[in-house]
Amino acid sequence: MMGARIRLVAMLALPIALGGCVSASEYAATDAGFSLVKGKTAESTGKQTCWVQNQEQARVASDRVKTLMAKKSIDVETAVQVALLNNKGLQAAYADLGDSAADAWQSTMLINPTVSVGLTGIGTPGLEAFKTVEGIIASNILALATRERNIAIADTEFRKAQLDAALRTLQLAADTRRAWINAVAAWETVAQINEAQAAADAASELAEKLGETGAMTKGAQAREHVFYAELAGQTAKARLAARLAKEELTRLMGLWGSDIDYQVPNRLPSLPKGLMKRDLIEAEALQRRVDLQMAKLDLEATARSYKLTETTRYVTDLELLSGFETEREKEDGEVETETTGQAELEFVIPIFDSGKARMRKAELAYMRAANLLAEKAVNVRSEARSAYQAYRANYDIARHYRDSVVPLRTKIEEESLLTYNAMITNTFELLADSREKINSILLAVNAKRDFWLAEADLAPAIYGGGAGAATGETEVAAAAENRGGGH
Repeated sequence: MMGARIRLVAMLALPIALGGCVSASEYAATDAGFSLVKGKTAESTGKQTCWVQNQEQARVASDRVKTLMAKKSIDVETAVQVALLNNKGLQAAYADLGDSAADAWQSTMLINPTVSVGLTGIGTPGLEAFKTVEGIIASNILALATRERNIAIADTEFRKAQLDAALRTLQLAADTRRAWINAVAAWETVAQINEAQAAADAASELAEKLGETGAMTKGAQAREHVFYAELAGQTAKARLAARLAKEELTRLMGLWGSDIDYQVPNRLPSLPKGLMKRDLIEAEALQRRVDLQMAKLDLEATARSYKLTETTRYVTDLELLSGFETEREKEDGEVETETTGQAELEFVIPIFDSGKARMRKAELAYMRAANLLAEKAVNVRSEARSAYQAYRANYDIARHYRDSVVPLRTKIEEESLLTYNAMITNTFELLADSREKINSILLAVNAKRDFWLAEADLAPAIYGGGAGAATGETEVAAAAENRGGGH
């Protein structure tokens, strides 16, 4: 009897012993997986990011933001760094990473056994308290058998969550850089329109005076007045666009209250002397694109889930029930007690569900994920090529306006001024030439803005975080969402 009890105790302790085989320290860390996010951020942007999880970390981040914003006018690098430290949506994305780490941690833990105790014959005459006591511990054997594969799937999902957090970080950095460029270009446009409006104001006043002397018809006066009036409307529209562009930058940097009283330059940087060489941009993108790495992990998780479904095709529930039963009988005035061990195996007989439908769904999910991954690779190469083509072309366009169009307009204006001083050109011809020069300068500003935006799109094309990546979701992830996996 004692030997049977020892074997029974060993059987009951088996699931508990198995629980200590896998180390979960990586998943249990408060900043689990964040080192990869920091590394990807530094590699792509040269900036630092932080995961704020307590008051001390929040204070350090806030102090650094205040130091960065103490400048009179912030440059683009400062704006990106402030956004990475201060954007609350990014902190929410990091919380998603922590949630995935907790799920992976949970996957390393065994399912708790079910314990049941039953008493029969309570109050039976002649016996003390009960006649039979029965204890059962039920353990899910299938969960134990598939435990390693479940852990592998959870680990794949965790690694994907790391890349997703990195992708959101890169997206924020790219959006902030573009917002800064748009805001500065908008204020530069306002400055140029203000110059044009000053010329239009002078022409309108001159037309009014000439009209009083009868030297100018009312129709000609009206043309000068309406140009001034239309330009006033364009100035107001340009100022509104500049304020809204700055507000977008403010939102991305996570600023509010008195912190929004910052300034941006009113002129974009000059064009660089030369272009960056990116002859191997396709290879760089295929190697470094975070969203492509996520798609590969999606396919890996789908493959693991497919194998798990195949393993559990016929049996979806398998439990081992082990326990003991103690019976008490009264014979010849004496109470005899007998304890016996019990072991039962419970499983579902696949009479109606053979698992073929689940296998088919798993196969289709894998094929869908594989094809979407291939499509993603093709798109990544194309996006990289397009980004570099836009970078080169916009540089040539902006340089053309800077070196050809604007100098020619300036030359025309200078010649008009000379002929005006010689009384060959009248006042309104001179003002018209000045207006045309302003228009050319505005086109040059837009061309310079487009170049810097194209330059800002190079890093997202190589590392990820371009337009449309805000949610961090991939087509492969959507395809693999319902993999049809079993236990």
